[in-house]
Amino acid sequence: MDSPTFRLLVEPLDLGLNVRAISLDLTEEGAEDPVIGPDAARIWTAAIPALAGSDVWMLDFVSHLDRIEEFCDSHDIARRRAAPKCTVVAGLDAERLRALITRFESETFGIRAGGSGAAGDAEIEHDLSGRGMDAYQGAYRRYTMCAICDFENGSMTVLSEALSSSEILRRLRPALEPLAARVERPN
Repeated sequence: MDSPTFRLLVEPLDLGLNVRAISLDLTEEGAEDPVIGPDAARIWTAAIPALAGSDVWMLDFVSHLDRIEEFCDSHDIARRRAAPKCTVVAGLDAERLRALITRFESETFGIRAGGSGAAGDAEIEHDLSGRGMDAYQGAYRRYTMCAICDFENGSMTVLSEALSSSEILRRLRPALEPLAARVERPN
């Protein structure tokens, strides 16, 4: 029996005037339901560093911080409480990233790549603490990209002035091809 083939659909998303957003939606070939679970975790684990390219990237969590911090501590994952309601996890190796995605697949969290994120960005971290992922809308232009991960629904929304949908396709195709995932624009 052949292994399933997955599709990651990449298309511009209209979030209003002056907001450049791109939707990434992961489905199984021939199905419309989102892919979740271990297969999805493998694909998203490869996609995140591919999207970031050579930029430093980090994950932003704004809810269930005690559980996230306990998980990080028990899996030897560096993290810092950046603001009262914001925990930042620095770029991870694939094994730890997959474990984190698998465990917190049902949580919405964010990614930042580029900018001053490695040194900390008190302004956005404070804003994330108060506004959640909505804080990215006012700050994404300072980064190569910000992304909102909703893996429970098989999706990621990328906010970026630097990455077009064509550039996202170019970055993701070689990273996901070995995982039986086709990266394409919708028909």
